[in-house]
Amino acid sequence: MWLPAGGHVDAGEAPAATALREAREELGIAPRFLDPPGPRPLFVTEATTVGTGARHRDVSLWFACRGDEDRVLRPDPRELAAVRWWSVDAVRRADPARFDPHLGRFLAKLLATVGAVWGRGPEPGPGVSR
Repeated sequence: MWLPAGGHVDAGEAPAATALREAREELGIAPRFLDPPGPRPLFVTEATTVGTGARHRDVSLWFACRGDEDRVLRPDPRELAAVRWWSVDAVRRADPARFDPHLGRFLAKLLATVGAVWGRGPEPGPGVSR
C-alpha cells in the first residue's frame, strides 16, 4: 500500500516540525509547506489500527508541502520498501485500494484549497510503501 510519509509526534515537538522531520528522515528531502495552508494541517483523519500489534486509535494530521518530481528521494531502507512521486492523474487512474483510504478526500481538499491559486492541481507528492 502506498502511504504518505509520516510518523509520531515526539514529546515537546510541534506537529508541523514532525512533518518536516519525518520527510527528512524517511525521504531525505527538506520540504516547504504550501501557502495556503502554511504550516497547519490541511486535513485530519482518525482510524483504528489493524495488524499484529495492539489495536489503538490513530489521529493523523495531513500537511501539504511543495513537491518537485525532479527531486531525488533518498528513502530510509529500514522503514520503507519503496518510494516514488505520484501525479494527481496517476493517483486517479490507479486502484484506490493501493493507497491510504483517506487519500482521495485529502486530494480533493488539497485541489480545492490550492488549485484555484495555481490554476491547476498540484502534484500530491511522494508515496511510500511500508
